[in-house]
Amino acid sequence: MVYDIDNKNGKGLMDMEKGLFRLPLMIMRGGTSRGEYILEKDMPEDRNDWDKVLLRLMGSPDKKQIDGLGGAQSVTSKVAILKRSEREDADVDYTFAQVSIDKPIVSYKGNCGNISSGVGPFAIEKGLVPITGEMTSVRIYNTNTDKIIVSDVNTRGGKVNYEGDYHIAGVPGTASPVRLKFREPAGTLGRGLLPTGNVKDVLDVPGLGKIEVSIVDAANPLVFARAKDLGLTCLESPDDINSDEKALELLETVRGLAAVKIGLIDDYKVSAWETPGIPKMTYVAESRDYTTFDGKEIKKEEVDLLSRMMSMQKAHQSYAMTGAMCTAAAAVIKGSIVEEVLNTETDLKNIRIGHPGGILECGVDHVETDGLPEIEDTFGYRTANLLMEGTAYIRL
Repeated sequence: MVYDIDNKNGKGLMDMEKGLFRLPLMIMRGGTSRGEYILEKDMPEDRNDWDKVLLRLMGSPDKKQIDGLGGAQSVTSKVAILKRSEREDADVDYTFAQVSIDKPIVSYKGNCGNISSGVGPFAIEKGLVPITGEMTSVRIYNTNTDKIIVSDVNTRGGKVNYEGDYHIAGVPGTASPVRLKFREPAGTLGRGLLPTGNVKDVLDVPGLGKIEVSIVDAANPLVFARAKDLGLTCLESPDDINSDEKALELLETVRGLAAVKIGLIDDYKVSAWETPGIPKMTYVAESRDYTTFDGKEIKKEEVDLLSRMMSMQKAHQSYAMTGAMCTAAAAVIKGSIVEEVLNTETDLKNIRIGHPGGILECGVDHVETDGLPEIEDTFGYRTANLLMEGTAYIRL
């Protein structure tokens, strides 16, 4: 690959003698994830070169990502790529990239809600969106899912304010809240809220037998299973799951079979390679007392259901924001796996999901119909933090 040195158009710079691609970026924590935020104009013009740049940026494939900026977890091996939008209903276009840790794979299938929470602040910091007052709304078009997200960012005093008193489970301390609303989130695959057309499907899992699942597509497609049907409890910590090879294999098998069911692949055994990011594997159970991975006691009355998510074939340390959005949508589908385990007194404007790191609150606006509910939007709160700005030196 050859890139001309061109300071005028702001492209990432290739030092022809040293063979370095110099990439301007910001590193931000978005929700319970951390990622590199990049302007699209600084990426290679040829999209075919993006994977090579992002893999080297993160230091993949390598379980330690020792020669890159990744943190050896799926939640720290993520990238957001932005540009000013030409759409009338959006201010910025945002492409999400999930970089595999131990495989030479970059997945652009699906979105990350946690990384999405940093998109608004980044867009404002980079001048893509003007500040409009104490609160600035950023309309984000996610190219991965063909959906619009509205991010409300605190801009009191004419700048992005990261400090505040809002706490989200899985992140130390407090910060300023970022409100995310996913407009008309259903059907990111173009097949509606239920990609198979069924509220429940039956999967024949080798070594386990037949189990019921609900495959729901809102913000991202998820496959929901009952914890008890998998021989699990929803009390497991991420370390419990990640140290259990049989459990990891089972959960990936279920996810792979669901991917086959919705037509993403033909063979469930290649799911980790051909569609590693979607559908997201999720298992749920009725609310119970439990202990978070950092020792906090959660009472059953504090949550409306328990849930555990997988991310890139490992247990999520907390809960994906798009996962919460899909869970909220599934909660209003009568007869779904989620609706069955949900507390009957649940306030649908404030669904409390008990996950390994604590509690995630989310909500859903919907219209009841004779058939499936029409999901108008799903919403929730995250926080973000700007960690650094600089230039990455990428040897290609």
